[in-house]
Amino acid sequence: MTTNSYAPKDSGAWQMFTMASFAIAASMMAGGIYFMEASFAAKGFYAMAAIMLVHTSITITKTLRDAEEAGRFINRLEDAKAEKLLMDINRSNET
Repeated sequence: MTTNSYAPKDSGAWQMFTMASFAIAASMMAGGIYFMEASFAAKGFYAMAAIMLVHTSITITKTLRDAEEAGRFINRLEDAKAEKLLMDINRSNET
């Protein structure tokens, strides 16, 4: 493996800001659903929709990040090197 890998790093302040923003948004959504004047079934529907929205937001973010990471030139070079190494090992085992 090479040491030239690109590894972006976020600052601790940015990580804390994003976690605090998520916590505030989630608590505001939960409070809004709790204090809403609606039936228990309607509140449950909105709560499930909010949970699903958070889940899909996380999933799409991870999917897009993984696709971007896979497309990086350095990762494609690493994959090509690994493929060549595996092919060489396979050829040596066949003879």
